[in-house]
Amino acid sequence: MNAEKLYNSGVLTGTCKGAILPPKELWERKKGGLVVIECPQRIPCNPCHTSCPTGAVVEFKDINDQPEIDYEKCTGCAMCVAKCPGLACFVVDLTFSKEKALLKLPYELSPLPEKKETVSCLNRIGEVVTQGVVENITEPFKDSTKVLHVSIDKAFVDQVRSVRVVK
Repeated sequence: MNAEKLYNSGVLTGTCKGAILPPKELWERKKGGLVVIECPQRIPCNPCHTSCPTGAVVEFKDINDQPEIDYEKCTGCAMCVAKCPGLACFVVDLTFSKEKALLKLPYELSPLPEKKETVSCLNRIGEVVTQGVVENITEPFKDSTKVLHVSIDKAFVDQVRSVRVVK
C-alpha cells in the first residue's frame, strides 16, 4: 500500500500492517464472527485491547503499537467496536446464513435506524455499494455508542465499512 496516499487522503487502500483480514479458514466457521481492525497508523491508543473481555486483542508492548488479534480467542462480542475512538474496529460474521454475512459496525450518527430497516452500505470513501438490513442494535457500554448488526450479501464483506440511513 502507498502510505503517502493513506496519509494524504485518509482512505485505506490495499492491505498493510494494522489492517489485515482474519484467516479465511477460521473466519468461515467461527460463530459470532471475528473482529477486523483497520488501524494502519501508529498512534497512542489501546481501547480495543482494554475493552476485550477474552484477551483476543493482544496486550500492546508499546501504547503506539498497532493491534494484533488472537483470532482463536475472539468471540465477535463487538466490545472493541463500541470502544474504538477511531471507528477502526468492526466484526464480520460469515456464519450468519448461507448467502448473508452479519457486520457489527459502530454507529454514532442521527437518525438511528430501526431493526429490520434497510440501510445503504458504504465503502471506505462513502460510496453506496449495496443495501443491508439492520438485524439488531446494541449499546454495549451504555455510553451512546451504538453497534449496528447489519446483514449484507457475502460478496460485499471486503468493501462495506459504514452505513447510511435512507429516510
